[in-house]
Amino acid sequence: MDHGATFGTLVDVSIREAWSHEAHRFTPWLASNLDRLSALIGIPLELIGTETRVGSFSADILAKNSADDSIVLIENQLEASDHTHLGQIMTYLAGLSTHTMIWVAPNFRDEHLSAIRWLNEHTIDPFAFFAIRVRVLRIDNSPLAPLFEIIERPNNWDRQLAQQKRTAEGNLSELGQNRRQFWTHFCGKYPSYGTPDAASSRWSILPGTDAVVVQYLARDSVGVFVRPRRGGAMEDLAIELAPYLAALATSLAAPAGGQTSFLSQNLKIDTSNRENWDQMADWLDERVRAYQETFASVCTS
Repeated sequence: MDHGATFGTLVDVSIREAWSHEAHRFTPWLASNLDRLSALIGIPLELIGTETRVGSFSADILAKNSADDSIVLIENQLEASDHTHLGQIMTYLAGLSTHTMIWVAPNFRDEHLSAIRWLNEHTIDPFAFFAIRVRVLRIDNSPLAPLFEIIERPNNWDRQLAQQKRTAEGNLSELGQNRRQFWTHFCGKYPSYGTPDAASSRWSILPGTDAVVVQYLARDSVGVFVRPRRGGAMEDLAIELAPYLAALATSLAAPAGGQTSFLSQNLKIDTSNRENWDQMADWLDERVRAYQETFASVCTS
């Protein structure tokens, strides 16, 4: 007798079968797949960096909430939650001025869930704390599939997200509305840059360095420049770039700079004229790609 569809058996797989090492396997994979966490908790995440030093510790992943430019800390484990990670998380919150903390582990002890719950109940907006369980699943001989589940989150989180969105949209000035509309146009043409917002600038990581290339939108121009990653110092970046700066400036045809930024360039154009937006978007994308390729060639050779 035909009983219709054939079903497989869904089983949990050891998390170590998917990622054999926390720092070398799991952290890099998670940093490259932040969209999975974004979809789960409802905020757009952009990678800032991994293994960021805070005192004698290193934060696993730092990201940016591109809706408001706030810092998001992500700590990940391949073992059950422990007191060590909880203590490190509290250290990072102070050292990195973080608003949102996401703790990812295959299992959480009751006392650690209680700590996350207490933090959500006794801190004010914009602080938010998440405990997210990671599982690895398989159906018969299928490829492994990661699954993330929220175990603890702030009270009324969905309502908070909706209110934040309404407030942000309602409070936008004419300039802010123009920025959001342009970045929406830009990200629609070049989706790899992520989610549009109303900020005046966006940034992308430069390979081989602790620097980012910033794209900005002004009233009479668009431009790019290089600065340290969030939390970094211009003095430190100046030392890091010193051996390469002349070659970078020559290759990019940009002034070296060094007081408030490096390698700044701009395109003078009326940014309020929508007929110019394709040209602006193309110029910004071409410059970012040129900066990334040049830094990869010069600073990592």
